Amino acid sequence: MFVAGFPAGAWGTNCYLVAPAAGEECVIVDPGHEAASGVEELIREHRLKPVAVLLTHGHIDHVASVVPVCGATGVPAWIHPEDRYMMADPEKALGRSLGRQLMGSLTVGEPDDVRELTDGAVLELAGLQLTVDHAPGHTKGSVTFRTPAAADIPPVLFSGDLLFAGSIGRTDLPGGDSGAIMRSLARVCLPLDDATVVLSGHGSQTTIGRERATNPYLQQAAGAVGAPAFPRRGM
Repeated sequence: MFVAGFPAGAWGTNCYLVAPAAGEECVIVDPGHEAASGVEELIREHRLKPVAVLLTHGHIDHVASVVPVCGATGVPAWIHPEDRYMMADPEKALGRSLGRQLMGSLTVGEPDDVRELTDGAVLELAGLQLTVDHAPGHTKGSVTFRTPAAADIPPVLFSGDLLFAGSIGRTDLPGGDSGAIMRSLARVCLPLDDATVVLSGHGSQTTIGRERATNPYLQQAAGAVGAPAFPRRGM
């Protein structure tokens, strides 16, 4: 599997292009603020052909470039129905004061073709198999995408703002729920193999094994240790 990624825009949100190999069809995960030019560059550099945009959740730092990216490539965007409203009305997702600060400089809306994700769905896109897991807590419609293990290739989890290296997504914005994110960590992340590579919405690459051993929130989800109630990563 081929993955190219970069941190985009003011919030450094990781955007990923995923394909079986360079020169083939790809999916684009989380084209956020000011991501369109970086996506275009990677498509050109690696001779990729996008077939879909996949969104881990609806916060503006993950979806701000959905309209230009989908418009330029002619592909659909996939999002969980509980977060779909955020593409057109991000102020509701961020709170009124923060939303007003951001909306003056950003143009938002839905692309022409929006498709809705469901828990447990298996997407067959660009020669890839991606399992969708609904993982509420950061937002009500947060999801992750995971690939199966293959010969000599570990599985990959695109965790969005559910799980980071050493931390997890914040739960103090509208729709956030600290109890729900702990349940999502237990249900979605803890059953995964330690070798699973975690590519998150912000920060560096990690593995489930590393986070199981060192991440206090994941340990709390497993009932091992206590941890602070309000994580502070992500928008």
